[in-house]
Amino acid sequence: MTQFIQLHLLTAYPPANLNRDDLGRPKTAIVGGTERLRISSQSLKRAWRTSEHFESALGDFKGTRTKRLGEEVYQHLLEKEVKEKDAKDWASSIANVFGKVKKDNPLDIEQLAHISPVEWEAVINLADTLASENRAPEKDELNLLRAKPKAADIALFGRMLASSPAYNVEAAAQVAHAITVTPVKIEDDFFTAVDDLNTHEEDAGAGHMGDAGFGSGVFYQYICINRDLLIENLQGDEALATRTIAALTEAAAKVAPTGKQNSFASRAYTSYMLAEKGEQQPRSLSVAFLKATRDDDPLSNAIELLEKQTENFDKVYGQCADERKSLNAQTGQGTLQDILTFVAS
Repeated sequence: MTQFIQLHLLTAYPPANLNRDDLGRPKTAIVGGTERLRISSQSLKRAWRTSEHFESALGDFKGTRTKRLGEEVYQHLLEKEVKEKDAKDWASSIANVFGKVKKDNPLDIEQLAHISPVEWEAVINLADTLASENRAPEKDELNLLRAKPKAADIALFGRMLASSPAYNVEAAAQVAHAITVTPVKIEDDFFTAVDDLNTHEEDAGAGHMGDAGFGSGVFYQYICINRDLLIENLQGDEALATRTIAALTEAAAKVAPTGKQNSFASRAYTSYMLAEKGEQQPRSLSVAFLKATRDDDPLSNAIELLEKQTENFDKVYGQCADERKSLNAQTGQGTLQDILTFVAS
């Protein structure tokens, strides 16, 4: 049967605006009738896959998400002294393999395409061949996509190629939006900036004024990894799948989204993590926080609620995981290394 790895994290962030909506305000959600701060799964995945943890562990197996593949190939061909018109036509043909190119700019793809290292290498090799032989690509040479690209981030988070659905990859990891366990009120930071060269002889006012929304709270985060699907997505490479799971787990524990970090320095490690693995049907523990906690020690209360909900699910449904491991940075129990060893075994 399929083995699932589930991660439950509680992370306390100070005043921050980690993930903004279209108005620049912190994202929110109504949960249990109360407004909570929210960090979207897209924001979290972006922070993790671009982190130093991912780069150091999986740098050779990381894909690239871009619309600008054609532009990169075009520049590469120009460096090889291909004529500008030919370079543009050939680069557009290659880019079109990964997605429909824009009418007003045939070097750009209409949607972001997630390209694996092997696919990117094939693109550059083809470009080199075209440059050396001074010719356009042939139809069979444009078979650049791979059905199961060996890229850790594509294997984890999947990819969708609207124009080539046969090369879509089903995500092996499901990532929930993180929500605060407490109700929140978005506050506004009114700020001014001073013009250093203003001598106040004519105008003593600020050089700039603005405002930025922020909030703080303890966030519950849930991640579910289908280990068997991850191995399949990575062409059966179990060792790479193990590295990928460990890298994701460490990044989830240590890496915060980058939104407004220079203004708030809201970096945080997770304070509590529960890791589970087994063949049972996965389930989130978010119901533990359906009723917002209003305790004056929200982190301790959230840990207690999470552990109680775990026990109650086990009582009602039977053991919901074969094995568990946790860390609690508030009490100093457990270690991240113990968790990483646990999820990798």
